[in-house]
Amino acid sequence: MQKDRQAKRLYTLKEAAIYLGRSSWAVRELIWRGELPYIKNGKRILLDILDIDKLIEQSKTVFTY
Repeated sequence: MQKDRQAKRLYTLKEAAIYLGRSSWAVRELIWRGELPYIKNGKRILLDILDIDKLIEQSKTVFTY
């Protein structure tokens, strides 16, 4: 894990979208489809960086002939 991530584990929708290179609505869709777990804190939706990284790892594919 990178040093800069040790200080912050929970990301807002906007921060997660920037991290993933997607729009906030695309991240919401991942949540709605059940592909990305979230934490509800009052009205705020927070995303665990470990879950975001897990989604990235699970989404990787390798080209085969």
